[in-house]
Amino acid sequence: MAPAGPKKGILERLDAGEVVIGDGGFVFALEKRGYVKAGPWTPEAAAEHPEAVRQLHREFLRAGSNVMQTFTFYASDDKLENRGNTLRFTGQQINEAACDLAREVADEGDALVAGGVSQTPSYLSCKSEDEVKATFKKQIDVFINKNVDFLIAEYFEHVEEAEWAVQVLKTSEKPVAATLCIGPEGDLNGVSPGDCAVRLVKAGAQIVGVNCHFDPLTCVRTVKLMKEGVERAGLKAHYMVQPLAFHTPDCSCQGFIDLPEFPFGLEPRILTRWDMHSYAREAYNAGIHYIGGCCGFEPYHIRAVAEELAPERGFLPAASDKHGNWGAGLEMHTKPWVRARARRDYWEKLKPASGRPRCPSLSTPDSWGVTKGHTDLMQQKEATTKDQLKQLFQKAEANN
Repeated sequence: MAPAGPKKGILERLDAGEVVIGDGGFVFALEKRGYVKAGPWTPEAAAEHPEAVRQLHREFLRAGSNVMQTFTFYASDDKLENRGNTLRFTGQQINEAACDLAREVADEGDALVAGGVSQTPSYLSCKSEDEVKATFKKQIDVFINKNVDFLIAEYFEHVEEAEWAVQVLKTSEKPVAATLCIGPEGDLNGVSPGDCAVRLVKAGAQIVGVNCHFDPLTCVRTVKLMKEGVERAGLKAHYMVQPLAFHTPDCSCQGFIDLPEFPFGLEPRILTRWDMHSYAREAYNAGIHYIGGCCGFEPYHIRAVAEELAPERGFLPAASDKHGNWGAGLEMHTKPWVRARARRDYWEKLKPASGRPRCPSLSTPDSWGVTKGHTDLMQQKEATTKDQLKQLFQKAEANN
């Protein structure tokens, strides 16, 4: 049931020291469920299959999320039309549908709606600042019309583009969060996490952090560097982290997209719910109070975050009704050796096996070394040709 009276806003909650729990990764979760196509990763499911998006929102709400982020990742017109991706819906229709679904579910609990924008093909193709900002403005207009509670600029590899996004988001006069998909090495131009955070705060973001591309502990370490930079500059901000649910110790600066397993062979890297307890505690101890997830995060991962931080929040999520604390539900199991696992120290000390005897523990990432402006990254509306693919196959073989 939704609480009586108006909900507290995102800044009001964070200013009061509350823990805000985000949701998980919609594009990966819905791709696995058959509603999103890997490659484009675009969110037309909000308009095509609203029941699937609505259900995933509800599962995250039940698991403990108190932010319903609109399923608008890559919902800019230039991305929706990229490389032969034909849609039956316009960008505006997708963004509007996503806002309506997020609001419907948020109003079923004490959750806020966050409208999100992400990096654009226009920026990678060296379009002008005005052109890139115009792309963000189209999405912002929908968010303002739908009266979302706050805005997030997420998944930016270059801090410059993130700054442009924040500047546009600030025109809405709503609270603005900004997260980069970077690790401790900084953005793809080598701007350090601390300097990135300072630039985002100066652009107008009240909440800064990272999302995607790296595992939880790498992301927490990166946000710590951002926090140090902001404090060193004499500025103030709140901090957020929404990492992958995959182990990525072998990743280079571009993160998991460089792994040979991306995106269809990542399952052996998935974090357990117990790993998520460690992540939640590490993030909270680092002074990060907006804690959520990105690609790979399923509702049970968010439930683990909510359970770990239940003492700070003062309550357990509804989904904990079906989950005993630290495996306590196993006390009811028919097999005694399984009942013997109904204890915290068992799960905290467990070293899960992969069951894959010929698999390495780490991979060698692809390292093409290209970023904004390189010919390999020039975006196009036409479908990728066979000749273009052949050139990529040959380059990949040469790199290996």
